[in-house]
Amino acid sequence: MIRENWLDVQSPIGLIRIFEYNNRITAIDLSAKKLSKKPETPSPALKDAADQINKYFEGKLTKFTIPVALENGTEFQQAVWKQIAKIGFGKHVSYADIAKAIGKPKASRAVGGAVGANPIPLVVGCHRVLGASGKITGYSGGKGIPTKKWLLKHEGIESKA
Repeated sequence: MIRENWLDVQSPIGLIRIFEYNNRITAIDLSAKKLSKKPETPSPALKDAADQINKYFEGKLTKFTIPVALENGTEFQQAVWKQIAKIGFGKHVSYADIAKAIGKPKASRAVGGAVGANPIPLVVGCHRVLGASGKITGYSGGKGIPTKKWLLKHEGIESKA
């Protein structure tokens, strides 16, 4: 994953680091640690992404319009990520729903792996994917399941622990 430039954003779930290359967001790290060096002049794409993320956490934004680069994954992962990107604010789907939507109805476990490899959480809302019964089955961003619970609650999505 090419990460030419980055910018940190403080959020209710902790420090978030946004990476970009060629004015497209390439990654968002929900478990970022402070680095000593900051970019001198954040790109317009980073400023826009930071602004949209802040508005999301303030409850003022429900749809991201940030240009993203999702081509650094397998064909299967990219199909899963594109499907996740279609899930609207306050909505959720199951891993099985995504498997069916991409034409691989028996690939729920593989979908789970692809969801966990999503390089652009929040914008590509992988927190909106739950187990078939509505149960939280895991989360690789931030502090794990507590972060996913926070995001789901923020969007008014009910889940089972």
